[in-house]
Amino acid sequence: MSIYQSTGVIKKMKRLKLKSGTFVILLFFSLTLLISCQSKKSEAISATHKEEKIMSEDKKNNQKELEKVLTPLQYHVTQEEGTEPPFQNEFWNNHQAGIYVDIVSGEPLFSSLDKFDSGTGWPSFTKPLDEHNVEEKKDRKLMMERTEVRSAQGDSHLGHVFPDGPGPTGMRYCINSASLRFIPVEKMEQQGYGKYLALFGKSPTTNK
Repeated sequence: MSIYQSTGVIKKMKRLKLKSGTFVILLFFSLTLLISCQSKKSEAISATHKEEKIMSEDKKNNQKELEKVLTPLQYHVTQEEGTEPPFQNEFWNNHQAGIYVDIVSGEPLFSSLDKFDSGTGWPSFTKPLDEHNVEEKKDRKLMMERTEVRSAQGDSHLGHVFPDGPGPTGMRYCINSASLRFIPVEKMEQQGYGKYLALFGKSPTTNK
């Protein structure tokens, strides 16, 4: 082998050594980055699980408190999505003027002005008092698809809505009395619902 050939081989070996060193460095940084990402991912998952556990504990504590303040029927309906007997409940035949609020959260849900006799034995309304306080969800529990009605803030099960009501909406909100608290017109302002008095042609006696 000539001296020139020897020099060429040495240069090639140096280049290979340089490339090998660069590869090792890149591999090291890649592994470091991968480990860092996995660590952050694990921390994020751990934080999510911790948050879910806290929320779960809060829900359990809330359920225990509700069991203390609600009747067994109210709890069964609002928290366990139960249904009360027709014609054997508090408001199916109530004709007083006023509003109906969530038994759990107190958020206003329905008005006596939209209540009608559906013949079903449950309180029925053509529309919510405030649509932002009522949420609708698909329900397929009884081998059929229905639309469940829940309160937005209290997340209480209220009943179901059907497209067979009278005008002008054509809807029938079939609601369990056990999920409701009725507030007559004369007590609405006293209990903090004065802004709805205008619906009944009345004005609050105090400006708040």
